Amino acid sequence: MKQVFLSTILCGFLSAIGFAQTNVAAPTAIKTTSTSYNQIVKPGTLSKKGLFSIYKTDDKYYFEIPDSLLGRQLLLTTWLVKVPGGSPKFGGESMNTRVITFEKERGKIALKVVTILQETDSTNAISKAIKNSNVNSIATLFDVKAQGTSGRSSIIDVTDFLQKENSFTILSSEVKRGLSVGSMAPDRSFVKSFAAYPINVEVKMLRTYSASGGGTVGIGARPAAAPLDAAQIGGAITLEISTSIFLMPEKPMMPRRFDARVGYFADAYNEFADEQQKADTKIFIVRQRLEPKTEDIEKYKRGELVEPKEQIVYYVDPATPKQWRPYIIAGINDWNEAFKAAGFKNAIVGKEWPENDTTMSLEDARYKIVRYFPSEVANAYGPNIHDPRSGEVLQSYVGWYHNVMTLLHDWYMIQAGPSDPRARKMKFSDSLMGTLIRFVSSHEVGHTLGLRHNMGSSSLTPVEKLRDKAWVEAHGHTNSIMDYARFNYVAQPQDSIGEAGLMPRINDYDKWAIKWGYTWTDAKDDEADKKIVSQWIVDSLKANPRLWFGGEGMNNDARCQSEDLGDDNMKANEYGIKNLKYVMSHLEEWTKEDNDLYTNLVGVYRQVVSQYLRYVTHVTKNVASTYETWKTVEQPGNIYAPEPAAKQREAVAFLNKEVFTTPEWLLNSDILNKISNPVRLGSVSTVQGRVLDQLLSDRVLNTLLMHERRYGKDSCYTMIAFLNDLKAGVWSELKTNQPIDIYRRSIQKNYISNVFAAMKEVETGNNLIGLLMGGSTAQENTPITMTTDIGSYLALHLEKLRSEILAAIPAAKDKDTKDHLIYVAQQIKTGLKNQF
Repeated sequence: MKQVFLSTILCGFLSAIGFAQTNVAAPTAIKTTSTSYNQIVKPGTLSKKGLFSIYKTDDKYYFEIPDSLLGRQLLLTTWLVKVPGGSPKFGGESMNTRVITFEKERGKIALKVVTILQETDSTNAISKAIKNSNVNSIATLFDVKAQGTSGRSSIIDVTDFLQKENSFTILSSEVKRGLSVGSMAPDRSFVKSFAAYPINVEVKMLRTYSASGGGTVGIGARPAAAPLDAAQIGGAITLEISTSIFLMPEKPMMPRRFDARVGYFADAYNEFADEQQKADTKIFIVRQRLEPKTEDIEKYKRGELVEPKEQIVYYVDPATPKQWRPYIIAGINDWNEAFKAAGFKNAIVGKEWPENDTTMSLEDARYKIVRYFPSEVANAYGPNIHDPRSGEVLQSYVGWYHNVMTLLHDWYMIQAGPSDPRARKMKFSDSLMGTLIRFVSSHEVGHTLGLRHNMGSSSLTPVEKLRDKAWVEAHGHTNSIMDYARFNYVAQPQDSIGEAGLMPRINDYDKWAIKWGYTWTDAKDDEADKKIVSQWIVDSLKANPRLWFGGEGMNNDARCQSEDLGDDNMKANEYGIKNLKYVMSHLEEWTKEDNDLYTNLVGVYRQVVSQYLRYVTHVTKNVASTYETWKTVEQPGNIYAPEPAAKQREAVAFLNKEVFTTPEWLLNSDILNKISNPVRLGSVSTVQGRVLDQLLSDRVLNTLLMHERRYGKDSCYTMIAFLNDLKAGVWSELKTNQPIDIYRRSIQKNYISNVFAAMKEVETGNNLIGLLMGGSTAQENTPITMTTDIGSYLALHLEKLRSEILAAIPAAKDKDTKDHLIYVAQQIKTGLKNQF
């Protein structure tokens, strides 16, 4: 689908899919070929009747398109049904989606692709210009082989369309790359089956492709192993795919206008009107259709809970292990509490797939399904396919990878093991694993309801409340299930906090977001609706700041990070590291299983290090953080502000203590001598190096300087103050005259290298293209190091550091320390000389 990049606040998360309203002319007579209806639909013809009829006669396939369907917009989606073993993509995943129409053109039926990104009311004079400027492209022209018995339908031969490669049923580029497939082999490809339903038709095809012996899909994804074996043996792979043609609503659902202060996925098109002085981009949220029944409207308006006209139903794939089905269903049903805030009861329900019901098919696009994939990838996701005119979700599913349980196990053991004895073993009970599955189910279903991640939600909980048993068990550790806040790693063993205070849950923000997005307003149009729901945001945030939507963690705001907890990263992660030390002291005991060659210990130790890196990275993000809080002109205060200087200084102090002071607790020789051959750079050095890279990065140095320009030295954490604080920690031995251990010597060398690298960026410029493009946006949002004070600040900083090193050399107490200081002093001298 065509992608559109919108204005500043929307770049990166709005995928705009265009459409055009088609005026359907009165039916005209179509000249048919000599083939009559009875020659096509004859005894022995396999036929299915639904949205339109499908026939198979001999080796030919036909669609009978009724005149009433001409000009109606249809959603054509291609799905994977079955794949070779080991494939990086799975049966049940979607590949391509397009909006199409069937229309009459010169005695034929044209299949057109709807790609226009503009709309206007037909009463506007400008509508003529829109009509003249936008023509839907004809993808395929079909001869009319016969008319239907009533004379109000056209029968077209779609054999080649279904059995040969075309832009509608072709494999997606992602699948092609992942399986390294080439061209389709027509002699080994054919239509397998077809079905017709009231608002959709489904055609299942078996496709064989030439394939090479290599390929991966996505960044960092594992190789597609088994398909490569199949390709090596036969030079080909076979897939089963399904093409769905789905009738979109004749009258689109009234859209709800997007607002950056509530976290919904969005879509957009350009809207034109005579009274405008500029074209408007109409941006609206993606959501399911939920409306009260006609007979319940008055009850709904009085504030009584009513059942919706049509319930949102999710089925659990019958391939799902039976012990996990009740937990996935519970995670779906948990959203009913949120929908009550929007005035609906029993709005959503999860059900097991009725395996004995032969009238239902997993390939029927009308059904929403939690699809279970036999994959080693530890993941789950919740996409949706929606009406590009209104944002209404028309098709959706949840992709559930089998190995997501590995991720849940490791997260819970590392983060909650100190507080929950059930987490201190390699295989959890079904009840514990089921509870973990339940929260993931809720999270992914939230995405299919239109909700984005709210990475700022966890920052609204005071850290000390995370250790308050009564409070946290009552209110939850994070205000949104849509945050990436996994488990309460702040809680200490002595706090005796139970499951309710350790696990995520659907919470206040989620209920508010559903209320905002799904409450039926009965407004006359989306403009009137916008005024109503916009005021809700102002009033609700004023009454309860915990309803804030903080975005998806891509805006350099330290409050909006994935995997973090609490309103103070430094305090929260100090508690988190205490818990990691507790885990380390019990690691061998918790991971022990009979006949295990320390595989468990290796895996969980790596998870400990990864969690430690997360904690210190959370803290690092506080340095040069810019708070971003979206507001309308009616709300007081600025949108952008620097993080308080005291908090940034606290972050540097934390890193000096917890990272640059050698973390001996991670260097347990009893563990390392069982799992790690000492021939590579160790985990501690890796973490220290990464943190230093981030601190002395272009982002940090430029942002600190820009803060100083905009807010003044007295109102922010200056670059010079930051460098001095960092130096005081990394080079503390220059004042204490203590020996410098091997880890500290490494990080100090790294420090000098990073400063010189930063100076090099100043010299060459980090974004010449952005500079040449010009404009305030390029200069404000993409920091440019050229012509700034950064280079001079860094050079003077190194000069001062060298003086302090030279002064400390005579007092060095051991040879290794003295040799190191002599070396780094010379390194600085040589580097500065070469620099200038």
